[in-house]
Order: sequence, then structure tokens, then C-alpha cells
Amino acid sequence: MAAAHQHGRAHAHAHAHAHGAAPDQRGRLGIAFGLTATLFVAQLVGALLTGSLALLTDTVHMLTDVVGLGVALLASELMLRPASSRRTWGFRRIEVLAAQAQAGILLAVGVFAAVEGVRRLQEPPEVPATELAIFGAIGLVANLVAVAVLAGGRRATFNARAAFLEAAGDALGSVAVIAAAVVIRLTGWQQADAVAGLAIAAFIVPRALLLLRDTASVLMEFTPPGLDLDEVRLHLLALPHVRGVHELHASRVASGLPVLSAHVVIGDDCFLDGHAPEILRAVKECLGRDFDVAHSTVELEPPSFESVDPAQHE
Repeated sequence: MAAAHQHGRAHAHAHAHAHGAAPDQRGRLGIAFGLTATLFVAQLVGALLTGSLALLTDTVHMLTDVVGLGVALLASELMLRPASSRRTWGFRRIEVLAAQAQAGILLAVGVFAAVEGVRRLQEPPEVPATELAIFGAIGLVANLVAVAVLAGGRRATFNARAAFLEAAGDALGSVAVIAAAVVIRLTGWQQADAVAGLAIAAFIVPRALLLLRDTASVLMEFTPPGLDLDEVRLHLLALPHVRGVHELHASRVASGLPVLSAHVVIGDDCFLDGHAPEILRAVKECLGRDFDVAHSTVELEPPSFESVDPAQHE
């Protein structure tokens, strides 16, 4: 009888890393990294020659892109390493850490651009319009190429999303630089450069905050977006022989890799007649079919076990 009352456990994550692995983004990231690093050098020269805030902001932003893409490239390599007994998920979560670092840098750049832009509105320096337009055009072309390269895989991982957002931000930054150059050339209004810098900051800051929020939700192990645990509980309770569900938790290891754990209460007779494995299979099939959760840990227990855990959660 004691053996019949042992907890039935199912750990679906032990052999399923390939299923949850993010698509290989190394090729896209490598091309984008090369383009961005080359463009950074060119725009740095332009920013030093022109003294433009818009171009300087876009250049510093691009420096974070170079660092971020380099980190993302490293992360994409580490993510492919197999799991081990010490690292049961491998390095999958490194993409979340890398994306959060990128978002933090972007936020700092945006704040700097906003503060400097306000200062330059009051004391605008002289900015050569022709040189500004040339460097802006070079940046726009290169950034559009990077956007095109990264667009196809932007939803695959946090890293890919961060890289795409940064390339798109750089492209818009180049547009702002060109617009500022045109205004200065036609009207002589030097504050146009500061306005362009503020526009770039306005683009950067909200997107950095959104990325910080999304990556923080993973690190805090919040329930994955779109997964309603109340609905999960109702589905499980509707299965034959299921009497209760508690200790229901869900989180994400990384992009596209939700995990769920639950204690499912079934009758004593299910353990005695050998029916428990069929119930376990039905529970896991329900989680995979109805909620797209391929990695789950389910513990079956008889009613007498419901009050054993003092820290039990409903």
C-alpha cells in the first residue's frame, strides 16, 4: 500500500532541449554585427567632424548596438551548448540577461540624449548641414540593410528582438539626422539638430522600457503572457478522476520555453488499480494540446496528501 501511495512524477524537460531551442540566429546576427561595427566607425568620425548631437546620439546608440550584437552573437552560441547535470537548461537564459543589459544601455543613452537635447535647444552649436546629411545617408543605407537582415528572425528570441529594435532605431535615427541637416541647410535653424536628438531619445526610451519589462518578467518567473492558470486549472479539473489541483506554477526559462508544474489529486483507487499512469498521460496531453506547454512537471497524489505540505498553494 505504501508503494501504491508514492507520488507519480513526470519530468518532461529532461530530454526536450531540442524542442524548445531557439532558431539559430548566428548568421543574421553576424552580418548585422559586421555592418553595425563598420557604420559605428564611420559615424563616429562624422560626429567628431560635425559636432552634431543627433549624429552623436545615433553613434553612441550604435556603440550599444555593436556591444549588444556582440553579446547576442555570443549568447546565440552558448544557447546551443547541450544541457548537463549542473546546467539542466544549458545556457538558454543567457539571451534574457543579454537582452536586459542591452535595454539598460539603451535607456541610459536615451536619457543622455534627452538631457543634452534640452541644453542644446538653449545653446545650439554650429553644425555643418552638408556633412551631416552625408553621414546620415550612409547610416540610413547601412541600417536599412541590417533591418532587412534581422527582420525575419526578430520574434525568435529576446536577443533577436533587441537587435532588430536597435537596428530599426538606428535607421529612424539616421532619418532624423538627415531631416535635421535639411532644415539647417534650408533655414539655418541650428536647433533642428537638438530636436532630432530628442526625437531619437523619444524613440529609444519607451522601447528600452518595454524590453526591460519583458525580460524582468522572465527573471521574476512571472506567468508567461497568454497563459491563464485559472483556465489551466479548469481544464485539468474537467479530466476524468481529477479531484483537485494545487501548487500550480508557470514561468519561462527563455523565449518560447514555458514550463509548468502542478500537484494533481486523484482517488486512492487510481493508484490501486494501476490507472494513475493513464491520468498522468491525459494531464500532460491536455497541457501540451490546449496550452502549448511542452515542458511540465506533474505530481499525482491521493487525497490524503493534500495537507502534507505546510506551504501548499492553491
